[in-house]
Amino acid sequence: MNGLTNEENERYAANLALCEIDLPGQQKLKSASVLVCGAGALASPVLLYLAAAGVGTLGIADGDRVSLGNLQRQIVHRTDSVGRLKTESAEAAVKALNPGVKVRLHNVMLTADNIAEVASAYDLLIDCTDNYPTRLMLSDAAAALAKPLCFAAVSRFEAQLTTQLPGSRLYREIFPEAPTSEQINCSSCVNSGVLNAVAGVAGAMQAAEAIKLITGVGEPLINRLLLIDLLTFKFTTIRLQ
Repeated sequence: MNGLTNEENERYAANLALCEIDLPGQQKLKSASVLVCGAGALASPVLLYLAAAGVGTLGIADGDRVSLGNLQRQIVHRTDSVGRLKTESAEAAVKALNPGVKVRLHNVMLTADNIAEVASAYDLLIDCTDNYPTRLMLSDAAAALAKPLCFAAVSRFEAQLTTQLPGSRLYREIFPEAPTSEQINCSSCVNSGVLNAVAGVAGAMQAAEAIKLITGVGEPLINRLLLIDLLTFKFTTIRLQ
């Protein structure tokens, strides 16, 4: 016995065929727990790819409800989910894709008062939020809890990604100044728009980073900031050391 059921061996055959992952990596994925902070545009590909890959436990934290305007980019939700809690809608999509994944719902907006209690039960955090104060708080909390954190942000045709490990650069060190109210208005999805595929690309990359960290393969974006412009297909990596 290899620790996987016959169904799991068939479901994850493509993972098992990767020599970098193979059986030991798949067993690590099955044992892993990941907290996805936010259940919107970035979280959509993150949740679906991690569920499909066989991550054993997924936590979903969000206190918002699905609106019709979310559906342009938040593909984990469906039209009949409008008005429903995002966590519950996302759980339904995860379970439909992979019933073997355990899902824990946190129907709250994460704050400095509750983040430690929520995040302490997970191996890894993924920041799929959409505002500076929450990103700052999640980065600080991940450092305090010694948890890895995969970060991404999107606006218009562009995305930013980095990965934080204990001892690496924090969000507040990369972005020391809070955006002005004018910058926030200009960068919001509602006011400035966003190409939905940008969130798909960035979220898929966050999922890839999480899988790499869990299985111990590859080179994560530690102390590096990846800038993506899908309008020109330009990818730029900035070293943060």
